[in-house]
Amino acid sequence: MAAQNCSQTLWPRVSVVIPTLNEARNLPHVFSALPSDIYEVIIVDGHSVDDTLAVARKLRPDAGIVMQTRTGKGNALACGCRAATGDIIAMIDADGSTDASEIPVFVRALLGGADFAKGTRFVKGGGSEDITRVRALGNRLLTGIVNLLCGTEYTDLCYGFNAFWQNHLPALGFSPTTDLSANGIGRLWGDGFEIETLINIRIAAAGLKVAEVPSFERSRMYGVSNLCAVSDGIRVLRTILYERFIVSRQVRRSPDRRPLERMNGRPSRRQVDLAERSFAASDSSARLNGDGSRRLARQTRPEDMAPGLHQKPPPGGRNRREKPVVAGFFRIS
Repeated sequence: MAAQNCSQTLWPRVSVVIPTLNEARNLPHVFSALPSDIYEVIIVDGHSVDDTLAVARKLRPDAGIVMQTRTGKGNALACGCRAATGDIIAMIDADGSTDASEIPVFVRALLGGADFAKGTRFVKGGGSEDITRVRALGNRLLTGIVNLLCGTEYTDLCYGFNAFWQNHLPALGFSPTTDLSANGIGRLWGDGFEIETLINIRIAAAGLKVAEVPSFERSRMYGVSNLCAVSDGIRVLRTILYERFIVSRQVRRSPDRRPLERMNGRPSRRQVDLAERSFAASDSSARLNGDGSRRLARQTRPEDMAPGLHQKPPPGGRNRREKPVVAGFFRIS
């Protein structure tokens, strides 16, 4: 009992962000897989036309509900992460493909010293019953490109099950507050399914320590996926080239270095304490809540979101030799 109380005291507070769009039939399964003492659940809805919100409120009355400011999965994650108040933020899908019961494994990876715990389907212990041969081949190719250009050793680029310390949120460069309803565009760079790729590149650029966590992906339970192997693959490739060859140069040339300093924030005293004593907290019976006495970090403000990271460089700020390669390629569709 004493060991269990110790693990309950030390275990960090975990916020789970779940983007939804017409997922009413899937939510009962997703919620049932959540560990019993998650600190908070945040539903980010893309204006569903079914009973998604009613089901969420019925199954989880304590869940926070946030409406998207734009469209796309990337925008949903940006809105949800901004609302999160836990020590750790975990991202899962609402279609039942990601197994929420795996969250403690991600948390232990962070307690072991990682800044970012990245799910992967392509190592021992992971797998997928949903991915097709075409998508698997494309993922392997795109992963290889990122590893070559960014010096990473990823095994899975396009998987959305991730967890990270909340104070590293600025490194992702999310911009949830810009309202595009007036001009009808509806999306910014990173608002779509390319978000997983964008996150992986940005955490590498920020120098964060990444731990890959084996994860098993299941088939969507109900509904139809919005993924399209060809168009989404092209969008991911555009994301890789844009982030590597344009954004990286823009950030290096920026006279304001403060966003970069925030990207490489050191662990808080609470994180260090948790990491040093994580072995005591890794018992399988550990509950996913903390003592609630204080927060690890304040809620991230819009000005902390490194807004320049998602913007295109100004005219003339690009080397002439780059123009034939990138001109017109990065327009948001």
